[in-house]
Amino acid sequence: MLPCRAAVAAAPQVVPRMGMFYFGTGMNMRQFYPEGLGPDAALSRILKPLEAHRGKFTVLSGTQLEHGGGHDGAYPFSTSIAAGEKQSVSPDQLVAEWHGKQTRFPSLQFSVKRGTGFGSQALATISWNRQGVPLAAENDPKQIFDQLFRPNDAAQQAGQSVEFRQRQSVLDAVLSDAKQLGRQVSQADRRQLDQYFNSIREVEQSLRREIDWADRPKPEPSRTGMGEFEKAVSPEGNGDFLYDNYAKLMYDLIALAFQTDSTRVITYVVRTELAGGVYPEFGVSKGYHELTHHGNDPKNLEELAKVDTIYMGHWKYFLDRLSSINDGDGTLLDHTMLGFSSGMGIGHSKDTLPTVLSGGGGLGIRHQTHLRLKDDTPLASLWQTMIEKMGVEVDQPFQDSTGSIGEIVG
Repeated sequence: MLPCRAAVAAAPQVVPRMGMFYFGTGMNMRQFYPEGLGPDAALSRILKPLEAHRGKFTVLSGTQLEHGGGHDGAYPFSTSIAAGEKQSVSPDQLVAEWHGKQTRFPSLQFSVKRGTGFGSQALATISWNRQGVPLAAENDPKQIFDQLFRPNDAAQQAGQSVEFRQRQSVLDAVLSDAKQLGRQVSQADRRQLDQYFNSIREVEQSLRREIDWADRPKPEPSRTGMGEFEKAVSPEGNGDFLYDNYAKLMYDLIALAFQTDSTRVITYVVRTELAGGVYPEFGVSKGYHELTHHGNDPKNLEELAKVDTIYMGHWKYFLDRLSSINDGDGTLLDHTMLGFSSGMGIGHSKDTLPTVLSGGGGLGIRHQTHLRLKDDTPLASLWQTMIEKMGVEVDQPFQDSTGSIGEIVG
């Protein structure tokens, strides 16, 4: 991927935002797509919760993830890079390189599972920097709320200053050692050393940003109608965990982060591969992975559709929240693009993906409820569409993209 740059056009009158969302282990694709095409397409049972937002989303059938089709799907999801190959920069990080200069957090990574999950099929992140390093995700609503909005007290500020000095000291020592090593390595090893230097520079830039923002007050947004973040229980928490509460808190946090311009780009692994995805209150008899291997059994298909409908009910809650927040001449949903999909379709297929783009009408997205794309349209074409609507240009198509999706671009 060649370097990105800001679009030459004048600065937009509205602040654009984007989010990328991963639903691991696919969905019940036999009951997912709407019936018919265009704005008046009849929504399926699974998508019926979104009826109130007709005109604000488009189901994109025909998308494909060339190196997806199995439980390694999270690895190529955002970059089209096959599992086992060296990763490349993800779309959110391309956007963060530009928009992140104006916000406290260049990007935020959320997940139902903390960390990266790197080395396993159950990846917890879909964000990758330019060196192909996975960016860790946070899953605790309380920790996220504190990071975004809770001011540090005097003791925390003092401790933070000490931490900054220690980190800078470590970086100085590492950089000194690297420079000394640079005088000794062969030309063949210099490329690896250059990558090492780039990683050090990224850490330095991140530290400088933290220092620069440390003394700036955090925003204090209205939390009317939202849950109690201070009492939130993470997925690794105790028996009081309820996914319905958790899902709404996470979506509320994304809305608040966008509303306060704390960041303009977020990724969220809503459901990882394999384990998880079903919770006791869902009222089904098997785990999500087991249900996807339904063998066309009516009970399995019914329970799978029930679970998917629950997830779409939470997505509806998210769209409700964004629609309720005024933003410039529209709403936060009008100025935010949200793309979700998975790494597999029917069974372990790499096509027939559950791909949906929501929001962004104020950014030039023309929604059609159900749009049938050319067969095997790369998922990267959706990411390229979103990148470009964020006002960021790239010097070539993003990965295997065949170009932005012209049918939805105003």
